[in-house]
Amino acid sequence: MAKIILITHQKGGVGKSTLAFNLAQNISANATVAMLDMDLQGSLAQLKDLVSNFDIIPYQNTIEDIRELPYDFIFIDTPPYLSNHLPGLIQMADLIIIPTKAGILDLLAIKSTIELIENENKMDSTLVVFNMIKANTTLTLDILIGLAEYNVKIAETHISDLVSFTRSVLVGGVQSDKNAQKQLDNLTRELLNNLI
Repeated sequence: MAKIILITHQKGGVGKSTLAFNLAQNISANATVAMLDMDLQGSLAQLKDLVSNFDIIPYQNTIEDIRELPYDFIFIDTPPYLSNHLPGLIQMADLIIIPTKAGILDLLAIKSTIELIENENKMDSTLVVFNMIKANTTLTLDILIGLAEYNVKIAETHISDLVSFTRSVLVGGVQSDKNAQKQLDNLTRELLNNLI
């Protein structure tokens, strides 16, 4: 049965789709991977014919039987708003990743996502990932302190705001940037360790 990894946050612009794409790309080197694009905009689904390492499945109106699809891992990219599907997706997920930027508004917005996960009793399966982090800023520490009240696991690996991550969707990954690839490899290891 497939391991389900849900990427969600109720705020747009935190890099959910790009992070999901890069993690799926990284894991697809050693496993069969699919990405389910639950966003009605279908940003990732538009790349369906350009990606060869993993499958991209466009938005589906139903979420039943996702786990039965013939993959080792299924990433689910969610839209930046509350949807009727989200509680069911949270419930079926083996791991929930909440990407967030190190910003005050991002910290305020993460509360509704965490409350939804708490309501489904899935906090033990949740990992906050600092994404698109600017170099030489103390804001990350401020946000870490702010997140402490939520009692949620935070990934040790932070993903930097690098051009190679932004371009990765067009060029098929970050392999040409050693720093970006190292960050992605470290986060992939954390992700897999949290699935054990």
